[in-house]
Amino acid sequence: MADINIKINGVPVSVPEGATILDAARSVGIEIPTLCYMKGLNEIGACRICVVEVKGMRSHVAACVYPAAEGMDILTNSESVAAARRHTLELILSAHRTDCLTCERSQRCELQKPDADLGVREIHFQSDDLRPQMEASAPHLVRDNSKCILCRRCVAVCSQHQSVSVIGPNDRGFATHIGSPYERDLNETACVSCGQCVAVCPTAALTDQDETGSVWAALADPKKHVVVGTAPSVRVTLGECFGYPVGTNVEGKMAAALRRLGFDRVFDLNATADLTIMEEGTEFIDRFTNGGTLPVITSCSPGWVRFCEQFYPEFIPNLSSCKSPQQMFGAMVKSYYAEKAGIDPADIFVVCVMPCTAKKYENRREHQSSVNGLPDVDVSLTTRELAKMISRAGLMFTGLPDEEFDPVLGIASGAGLIFGATGGVMEAALRTVAETVTGKPLEKLDFTDVRGVRGIKEAAYDLDGKTVRVAVASGLANARKLLESIKAGEKSYDFIEIMACPGGCVNGGGQPIQPQPVRNVRDLPAERAAAIYSADKNMPLRKSHESPVMKEIYETYLGEPGSHKAHELLHTRHAPKAKYPI
Repeated sequence: MADINIKINGVPVSVPEGATILDAARSVGIEIPTLCYMKGLNEIGACRICVVEVKGMRSHVAACVYPAAEGMDILTNSESVAAARRHTLELILSAHRTDCLTCERSQRCELQKPDADLGVREIHFQSDDLRPQMEASAPHLVRDNSKCILCRRCVAVCSQHQSVSVIGPNDRGFATHIGSPYERDLNETACVSCGQCVAVCPTAALTDQDETGSVWAALADPKKHVVVGTAPSVRVTLGECFGYPVGTNVEGKMAAALRRLGFDRVFDLNATADLTIMEEGTEFIDRFTNGGTLPVITSCSPGWVRFCEQFYPEFIPNLSSCKSPQQMFGAMVKSYYAEKAGIDPADIFVVCVMPCTAKKYENRREHQSSVNGLPDVDVSLTTRELAKMISRAGLMFTGLPDEEFDPVLGIASGAGLIFGATGGVMEAALRTVAETVTGKPLEKLDFTDVRGVRGIKEAAYDLDGKTVRVAVASGLANARKLLESIKAGEKSYDFIEIMACPGGCVNGGGQPIQPQPVRNVRDLPAERAAAIYSADKNMPLRKSHESPVMKEIYETYLGEPGSHKAHELLHTRHAPKAKYPI
């Protein structure tokens, strides 16, 4: 592709033909402010914050969508551009409730930086009575349209990345607002609770259902034995909330912080990720060798499971019956750990720290109460909620020592760790399945064909003379594409991993929110996943079936993978769910 020559603020620049003015400016170190723009997803030029002046044109143009052309002379910071942006910001703020000091996104709101940079000090069009417009029916998020700026990022990610499309602009003109069809509450739609809309929202229009209050109350209750477990990906994302570079592994400081918050035991969900592999791998081998329903499809991601139950109920028999690592963790804490520690399960309060807002929904699903009718997990916190607790407690996170998890459920393999990246569950399963089927140790543990952030990945492996065809999909739009290809007879597989969030758990809806100027130029899922694979590579234990914790659990408690007791504690049922009109 040929280059074109333009000027930006008087500086000659050569850029590829087809580049937008926004791209051209970034190539020379100029960051034009944006609000609605998400690269490759929401390029609609709606907010008008990115306008620039092109000499010879009568009006400003939106840099995010306007293509650069040969000979253009562009001004990104002229007085007329600044005045236009200030005026637009005032209009946006006129319909935005500005209780910034008490706002959930205070100091992390994407409106605040352009306001400060452009010197917006008063709002000439401010509404006199803009009240909260709260909708909190869903288990995972709260919507407040008094904070919405109509950027439509949430609409784009819900429709294009997730192909769920339960939100969009309703009404017209000044009455336009983001809502669900027929003004239904979100829990009356086909929403799968993935939280991708929360992750891309620039303001506090979409926030987590905050459950930190319940955790603080449990920690303050002397009758409660409060146990916490952290998901594989949280250790490589939590640091972003405290200024660490993307992809920094803060496992040791995270464990130290959790102890200082007052948790009685600090465990690692990687251990129950290993347990998932033991059960799911056994289930796959049984179906593959004995003529069971194929392909086996993973059931770790509750957003994916709900999507399947609502949109593709014909694939429910293909779902693994295994609970997710989160639910297995709660079940084992309230059974195996409770017995070893001599604690009444009713006195144990289980908290999981997850990358996923759908885990809040998963806690409320049927068949997730294994011990005496008690819920397997009492509270699921997002990575963001844990960061909030650490800050509230006044812990200086960066200065904490590195500490290890507690034993019993604190020792895990690299196979459990890589669950946090798309393809990780498949690779972890293959490490165990291959050695179980062949009876031989693998010469190479890295199944690189299923790694990477591509939306759909395929591979085939020879296991003792039998070919196992596998596929991996992340993002529900890719899941839909994969399932439709199977239905059409175009593809055939034996084992499939599906994660609801694009890139897997490292890009979950509960992970630290990064502003669009960062998301648009950096591959967050890839950088976070790289930290996971780096840690796995350096671990002495990299196979689930070789974990001493797994050996202890099966020898002394469960018997063997797939046993009756294992099914009572670690397996669940799936059923079609009502799909509301969308």
